[in-house]
Amino acid sequence: MSDSLSRATPRRFKVPDNRLHRTKHYLDAGLWGTQTLHGLLANNARSHPDREAVVDQPDKASLMGVSPRRLTLRQLDEASSACALALQARGITPGDAVILQLPNTSELIVLYYALNKLGAVISPIAVQYAAHEISHFAAELHPAAFITVGELRGADLAAQAREVLSDTPVIDVLADLDVFAGVGGSSESTPEWANDPNAILTIAWTSGTTGTPKGVPRSHNMWIAQGRITAHAAEYRDGERLLSPFPMINMAALGGFLFPSALCNCTLVLHHPLDIPLYLQQLQEESINFTLAPPPLLNRLAQQAEMWNQFDFSALRVIGSGSVPLSPAMIEVFESDFGKPIINFYGSNEGIGLIATPANSPSPADRAQLFPRLGAPGMSFESFAPDAMLTRIDDVETGATVTEAGVPGELVVDGPGVFDGYLNHDGDGVFTADGFFRSGDLVEICPDKPSHYRIVGRCKDIINRGGTKLSPSEIDSLLESMPGLAEAAVCAYADDDLGERICACLVILEDSEAPTLDALRDFLRDKGLARFKLPERLEVFSSLPRNPLGKVLRNALREQVEKR
Repeated sequence: MSDSLSRATPRRFKVPDNRLHRTKHYLDAGLWGTQTLHGLLANNARSHPDREAVVDQPDKASLMGVSPRRLTLRQLDEASSACALALQARGITPGDAVILQLPNTSELIVLYYALNKLGAVISPIAVQYAAHEISHFAAELHPAAFITVGELRGADLAAQAREVLSDTPVIDVLADLDVFAGVGGSSESTPEWANDPNAILTIAWTSGTTGTPKGVPRSHNMWIAQGRITAHAAEYRDGERLLSPFPMINMAALGGFLFPSALCNCTLVLHHPLDIPLYLQQLQEESINFTLAPPPLLNRLAQQAEMWNQFDFSALRVIGSGSVPLSPAMIEVFESDFGKPIINFYGSNEGIGLIATPANSPSPADRAQLFPRLGAPGMSFESFAPDAMLTRIDDVETGATVTEAGVPGELVVDGPGVFDGYLNHDGDGVFTADGFFRSGDLVEICPDKPSHYRIVGRCKDIINRGGTKLSPSEIDSLLESMPGLAEAAVCAYADDDLGERICACLVILEDSEAPTLDALRDFLRDKGLARFKLPERLEVFSSLPRNPLGKVLRNALREQVEKR
């Protein structure tokens, strides 16, 4: 893999010395290969040209002012080839960075394949980002182009970008570029597209929960390895239909849908932003076989079965969720009452890929909170390859390997889907001495089930109450099972005596009343929570601050609490 991303820009990306062996190692082991994303599409288009590849959400006209599209594999290949040539004519060359700020629509999928064919580096960002974030990404990337849309529910994202990026061409997919011009066209010859599977394909961005978002360069081989982990865990089958409600900008959607759909020749049905009635309608009308859903939505459906029962979800085989600890009660309802298994995904843009499935974690209580110790010494779990994900726990202070159950430490990981370092970063503190990625997540070997990890929280997220360090995620997961709550999370707030105390932050379901602090404490006490972990304050919100992945922004929540 090249040490730099482009000959023409000052972007820096150097593979650490203790990871230089990876390319040969993973190629020799068969964990990396010669495929590219667009190569997978070409194969699928040859084998099943008329199978649907991409399906827009039905209300696209209200989102972007244009009609929804349904593209076959042949049409997606045609459209992306013509779009690649059009972008090439605009001066985009291999290694150039291109920022994409688009919702989940067929335009975005065409652009992924088109830019991939050119060998450009794709950097997708959330549609919620504005001038401040755009300026940061542009300064880091020096992009050759910024592709967005002039109409997104009344917002002109193209105009916003032009105000910020005076030296970067801004392309509006509705006014400046017809990404579907090649549909139905024919070409006498196929251009020689970029075909290096170890070239950087994307630079996604961390959520910024611990500071400024960092760029995460990932190659085709890294993404394909991650896609194989997901496809194996969820048992994707050839021709299945997948519904993606998460923005197509990060691990959840790219590793969970875009790459697995290409690997397994599946139909990708799009949805964005999350609209619960429309999402449920698409699940039924598009005969969806697999989807991911945010935990708050699943919790609401489990508590309001009438929402679920008004639809026919007979085609739905399994549901994935994650990003925060799940509610065991929710999993129990979905599996016992609705007949739909829940898979718990725990991942990151850097390449963490822990997955709790009915096969490796049959108990709903285990699957909600625990993850198999994939690749840990002495542990054996079925995956697409024995060393697809290597994990262990390191002591936060000393770096020594933790083998004792119940002792928290930092999760460190390696494998073919793990990245090689951040963009424009000196690498300090990112990897261990032997090349494992330091996740920043605090985990422990579960005393009651030593084959599994329990996620304790972020190393920097722990609540320090009078010298006792507490995991907020443990309390979150118990609160989410409390009747009448749509969302729940705890955060620290400053206290002169103890340093920090615990505040419960709640969003109340419609037609429900907020519990008193005493009632909430009684509920948690009945669940077996220790007295010193009980919240000492309760605040009600209309919504909790979350990043585009649905993770609670605990620092932002704390700021809001302390302003009250």
